[in-house]
Amino acid sequence: MVLNRRRVYLASRSPRRRELLKQVGIEFELLLLREGPTRQPDVDETPRAGEAPEAFAERIARAKAEAGMRYLMQRRLPRMYPVYPLVAADTVVAHDGLIIGKPQSGAHAAEILRRLSGCTHQVYTGVAVAFEDRLESTLSASEVTFRPLSEEEIAAYVATGEPMDKAGAYGIQGLGAVFVTELRGSYSGVVGLPLYETSVLLKRLGYGIF
Repeated sequence: MVLNRRRVYLASRSPRRRELLKQVGIEFELLLLREGPTRQPDVDETPRAGEAPEAFAERIARAKAEAGMRYLMQRRLPRMYPVYPLVAADTVVAHDGLIIGKPQSGAHAAEILRRLSGCTHQVYTGVAVAFEDRLESTLSASEVTFRPLSEEEIAAYVATGEPMDKAGAYGIQGLGAVFVTELRGSYSGVVGLPLYETSVLLKRLGYGIF
C-alpha cells in the first residue's frame, strides 16, 4: 500500500487547527473526543496540584493523542489504524504562572481581558503525534504583549463573541490581533497548533511534509 504522507488524523474540535493544517497542505480526518458536562470526557483536563502551565499543556496533548489512538483501536476500522499518524494539541494561556482558561461568560471574558491588558502573558501549546506504538510530543512557548485596553474596547470586543471559545478570551488570528503589540515565539502556536514543531514530530515518524 502506498501511504499518503500528507494525511493525518486530528483529535481536535478546533477550526483553527484545521485551518493551520490546510495552510501547509496536510489533509486530515477528524476524531472528535468526548467533552462537556453531558458525557464523561475522554480526557480529564483538570490541572494537577502545583502543575506548571507548560507541563499541563504537553501532558494534555499526550493524553488526547492516547485517547484518540484508543478510539481508533476500538473502532477497528480498516485502513484507519495504524495507516496514518494522529495529531493532538492543547493550548494554555498563562499569566503570573497561573493558567487562564476559556471564559465561561461574557463577564468572565471581560475579567480575563482586564487581567491581560497592558501586560505580557505566556501561551503554551503542547503537540503530540501518535503512530503505531510510538508517541512523540513537544511544546511551543510564546510570549504575547497586549497594549492597555479601555473598558469600552473590552465591552465591544466581548460583544463580538470572538473571545468565548478561546483560551485567554482572545483570538490573535481575528479581531484580537489589534490588541497585540509584540509576539515572541510562534504565531501558529498561539493560534493553536505550532506548525514547525508539528512538522518536526511528523518527520520523526517518517511523515515529513517535504
